[in-house]
Amino acid sequence: MGVMRWEAQRLDLEESSTLPGMPSIRGLLRSVQVPEFPGLTFHEVRSRSALNRVPDDSAMPFPFTINTFRGCSHSCVYCFSRKTHEWLEFDSGKDFDSQIVVKTNVVEVLRRELARPSWGREHVALGTNTDPYQRAEGRYRLMPGVIGALAESGTPFSILTKGTLLRRDIPALVEAAQQVPLGLGVSMAIWDDALHAALEPGVPTPRARLDLVRALAEAGLPCGVFLAPVLPGLTDDEASLDAALGAIAAAGATGVTVIPLHLRPGAREWFMTWLRSAHPELVPRYERLYARRAYVPAEYRTWLARRVAPLLARHGLDRQSGGAARGADDAIATGVPGDEEVGFPAGSLPTGGLPGVRPKERRAAATRPAVPAEPGEQLSLL
Repeated sequence: MGVMRWEAQRLDLEESSTLPGMPSIRGLLRSVQVPEFPGLTFHEVRSRSALNRVPDDSAMPFPFTINTFRGCSHSCVYCFSRKTHEWLEFDSGKDFDSQIVVKTNVVEVLRRELARPSWGREHVALGTNTDPYQRAEGRYRLMPGVIGALAESGTPFSILTKGTLLRRDIPALVEAAQQVPLGLGVSMAIWDDALHAALEPGVPTPRARLDLVRALAEAGLPCGVFLAPVLPGLTDDEASLDAALGAIAAAGATGVTVIPLHLRPGAREWFMTWLRSAHPELVPRYERLYARRAYVPAEYRTWLARRVAPLLARHGLDRQSGGAARGADDAIATGVPGDEEVGFPAGSLPTGGLPGVRPKERRAAATRPAVPAEPGEQLSLL
């Protein structure tokens, strides 16, 4: 392992607690392995900043993000964030799954940044790169401090996660919701146990995540569900989609967005290696679908939208809480982390028009396509 580019966290500090054989890395306090988390190495660093500004021309509907960790023990083979680990001179495969960078002072730094007179209390999103409720959070307990700091400063925020550890923080979220607008999103899509174990081995089961959605609803908190990623030829049959949407509706989700798999560099290599081994008969189809870009063609998105529409209606997920049908033209936003072509489900973002939510005209300018969109190109935002 070479000297890593962690200049944003540099402290020029060496400690005897660094694991044997580890080099001196600027910004690294120590690297630890603990029996409770076999196979994981936690690289504890001190970060200079907590808030990351999103480029103004981004399709994202939030101007700032926070990442408490780099790398993710959820180990999703298809994760679009894998390539970001290469910037740290780790690989995007096993290292991404097992070498977890922990920003140990993120709460302290965040409080300092939120206290600046220049801070505009704009929407801050968590979970846009790696999951804030992955296994490391059970050891480091960073999120209660992050939630408290944002709420106390009057800053709207949203959290996207696959981690059922979020249940621990429901009381803090209920309290925060009395102070600021917030949004909560849970991601799930793979309901077959064997497929789940193969493609997202570190993620709580879909049933456990349904229980999380139910717990959030019972606490009076919003929760939008990302049915993502839908895997062509594996999870896009009508029976699978119907079962998933029925379960999500029964759990009390405030909205659903259906997102087909996308394969960016870094994730593509690992997913296709798995596919060649597990489902070689599907390889030619995937090579055609993803031949030109990371996203499936418009034809597939149109087909999937038509398949999903009657299922959403069947389970009452084609309507807002007020009862009015909601289509793509009414979307809160036109992007989702890692996929600019679909929207956020109701409940996953602070309510439109509140501080920190980008005005509709600004979003339209930022996301206007260079060429006219094809009919059916965007799945409904519900």
